[in-house]
Amino acid sequence: MTTKVNVLVTAAGSIVGQGVAKCLRLANRRKNGSVVYRIVAADMSPQAAGLYRSDLGILVPPAASPDYIDSIMRICKEQNIKAIFVGSDEELMPIAVERKLIESETGAIPITNPTTVLSTASDKWKTFEFLNKNNLPCAKSALPTNQEELIDEFGFPLIVKPRQGHGSLQFYVVKNRDEINHAIAVIQQAGWHPVVQEYLEGEDAEFTSGVTVDRSGKHVMSSIAIRRTLKGGQTYKAFIDDFKEVRKSAEETALKLGSIGPINIQTRSVKDESKIFEINPRFSATCPLRAVAGVNEPDIIFRNTVLGEDIKIDSYQKLICLRYWNEVYVPYSNYQKMTNMKRIENSDSFVPDYF
Repeated sequence: MTTKVNVLVTAAGSIVGQGVAKCLRLANRRKNGSVVYRIVAADMSPQAAGLYRSDLGILVPPAASPDYIDSIMRICKEQNIKAIFVGSDEELMPIAVERKLIESETGAIPITNPTTVLSTASDKWKTFEFLNKNNLPCAKSALPTNQEELIDEFGFPLIVKPRQGHGSLQFYVVKNRDEINHAIAVIQQAGWHPVVQEYLEGEDAEFTSGVTVDRSGKHVMSSIAIRRTLKGGQTYKAFIDDFKEVRKSAEETALKLGSIGPINIQTRSVKDESKIFEINPRFSATCPLRAVAGVNEPDIIFRNTVLGEDIKIDSYQKLICLRYWNEVYVPYSNYQKMTNMKRIENSDSFVPDYF
């Protein structure tokens, strides 16, 4: 028997939110599936492509707005939402903090890690402290006041980036003291707190590993590793293979951190050791690549968290993914309706089959 469920995907203009929606669409195509997803998408901008590729698109205030949680709960009540998939880093903590309120008022289950996990993993210095304390291989890091320790141990180049941040924004590879001090100053002027990190050689040895942990927080349901090439801070070319040791390290890290749900662990292999340099406590932008290979993380977590299914996936298909630009076209009348009415259902947007 197939169950039709309504789910909310936030940040429909982001690569993460769109990736989650792709996974859910892919799950709908399987034969004899137990769930069919109706996707309600939310974003603060009427120019978010995902609003027009979903079953229903709705505008919401920014995550920092005092009306944000109320707007999310209103959508959940109106649309009988069963689960909330969070598509941006900025929305993770506000939704996780109000998890109990959202569940009790609407019945919708937010798919987020515990606030303790978010607090640690969203701060690159706290992440390093956790990894170091648990003897997990990682890129050695320091606060600016102790940068000389890293310079003495590793020399240059080093990495300077914000403690809270994502992608390649304010990311610097520094080659001398003048550059390190300049990078620190620029990050501080932007209102962020910098961290200095060991530079890990080998761009072609960078991995992103997705792990899903069951609702008890005790069992890994799936793990999948991708060796990747980056462009603009995002995965551009992906090599999906077994990578057993990389996956083993990622699974151990996820369980020790106390993750429940999705988590993404980024590493570089240095002298046959997989060193962690970043943890994202959410779905990854590469989740649709993983889904095509056989590990559909949003579907796995929904079925486990909401439907109570026990899931364990031990294998997946080995693939190479070459990403490229594509376009979504939206009739101007649809865009005007979204702008004026704040929502649109069954948009007439289209993606031409020309590549």
